[in-house]
Amino acid sequence: MSRPLLSIIIPTHNRPDLLRRAVGSALAQTIEDLEVLVVDDASTQPIELPPDPRLKLIRLEKSRGGAGARNVGTEAAQGRWITYLDDDDRLLPPMVETSLAALNKATLPAPVGVISGIELVDPTDRVIRKLLPPPQRLQGAHFALEELEEGCSYNTKQTLVVEREVILQIGGWDETFRSRVHSELFLRLNPVCSILGLPVVSYQLSVHEGARVSTNPELRQASFRQLLEKHHTLFEAHPKMFANFVYEHAYTSYKMGQMGAAFLNVCWALRLHPSHTLSRFYHLFAN
Repeated sequence: MSRPLLSIIIPTHNRPDLLRRAVGSALAQTIEDLEVLVVDDASTQPIELPPDPRLKLIRLEKSRGGAGARNVGTEAAQGRWITYLDDDDRLLPPMVETSLAALNKATLPAPVGVISGIELVDPTDRVIRKLLPPPQRLQGAHFALEELEEGCSYNTKQTLVVEREVILQIGGWDETFRSRVHSELFLRLNPVCSILGLPVVSYQLSVHEGARVSTNPELRQASFRQLLEKHHTLFEAHPKMFANFVYEHAYTSYKMGQMGAAFLNVCWALRLHPSHTLSRFYHLFAN
């Protein structure tokens, strides 16, 4: 059997119903030259998957977290290219084909990864919001710390398609992080890999009431501090976007009911870059 062109890696833990939808969307891609690796991060109940020669299950007896499960999948992947899918999300059918076509035509400095847009959908599949990535970040840039183009968002990192070897060369996913794993990875990835952004939606992120690592209040605060400590030199070199990053965290903390953290981080953002933070306040209240 020849090696697949691309591997879709799905880390999962105790979400059997949502996982079936995620796996179905991976197998329904318009290109068939792929494999789907489901990495079961020590779920309580055994996982049942539909029969398909492109589908493989890897079971971890001891949990390694989302980053660890992604590392296991990356190491086991047979494809030249890899992408990752959260077990409660879905890929749109042309995601892989569109991404690989763009990579084939890319003229950015190699190596190159590609990201695309995301739809946030509610439990009835109603689209709540669409996010599109910045058009490009050349090798040597610092993703999420560069000035952002109008109408674009840095929150489309889940759509990454990149060569497996590139992820391995930067040391894979940092398993000390339980949240902010994509943000941390991209701060190491972009300095050695150009990132091409496509103005098309390829990924559906499900907004639901179930547990998500990204919405765990305590974990989110701890991982925020951990990210700033690990990459403090990069953040300090980009004071405006550092302030923007802290402001965004403050706003999310506010929406999650963490008023103390919201207040402290707004004050921090004001100290880092007063004019930019005040402009964010102005646009917030104006809207």
